[in-house]
Amino acid sequence: MTTTIAETTDDTVIVPKPNMLLRALMAVPPALWTLLVLISIWELSVQIGKVPAYILPAPSAIGAVFFNYWHRLLPNALVTLSEVLIGFIGAVVVGVPLAVMIVYSRAMEKAVYPLIVASQTVPKVAIAPLLLTWFGYGMTPKIVIVILLAFFPIVINSVMGLKSSSREMIYLARSMGASGLQTFWKFRLPQALPSIFAGLKLATVLSVIGAVVAEFIGADKGLGYLILIAGANFDITRQFASIILITLIGVLFFVTLEQMERFFIPWKARSNIAGEG
Repeated sequence: MTTTIAETTDDTVIVPKPNMLLRALMAVPPALWTLLVLISIWELSVQIGKVPAYILPAPSAIGAVFFNYWHRLLPNALVTLSEVLIGFIGAVVVGVPLAVMIVYSRAMEKAVYPLIVASQTVPKVAIAPLLLTWFGYGMTPKIVIVILLAFFPIVINSVMGLKSSSREMIYLARSMGASGLQTFWKFRLPQALPSIFAGLKLATVLSVIGAVVAEFIGADKGLGYLILIAGANFDITRQFASIILITLIGVLFFVTLEQMERFFIPWKARSNIAGEG
């Protein structure tokens, strides 16, 4: 690192060269620059065009809502986050073992797999009122809806990943004396992990959607509930604030899954780096 030293009467001040600032700016992800540009255009358009807040609030006004309304936003965001997490974990607990049974059992594949595919043609919004009737207006129906939405990509991608192992690899493992369980842990599962994580990352998005849709239909707390209340009061600024929080939950969830994928599949990250090089 090269620096220049500017001497003063009191002390010595180290002044970084301009190229250091340039490197810092280049380290910012391009997507963040794009987002900042879009927000700036949004702010200027609203201010110059004098657009009413009930049509399109300015980003600065939405930021003020976060500051002044955090005591309502934060508790409801935690409610929605809880529904998303519990529902997602439930979908994983149901989906991955079900995929394993489908792969290892021809009877399960013929009896269950077509029903799982056919079940996705049923609109979850249509059955949500039934779930409210059966389970009440608590957290349970929201979690069930999240599971119903999220488990399908987990099952499908897990089945595809577990079936991707070549027969030659399986025969080689058995010829070396590996048991069925060892073949699964050492050969099938590692090769299936990229597909499984692809399904998990898709399920994160569907989990957030499922929780919010469930709150739209019947809830007394959560970000979806806040959006409905703000809409009824024509408070579009609070609606935008709630939507941004929902988006942040989804992005944070997705990024967390990506970091977990890098931890459990380090060879995939290395292959990507090698491909870029």
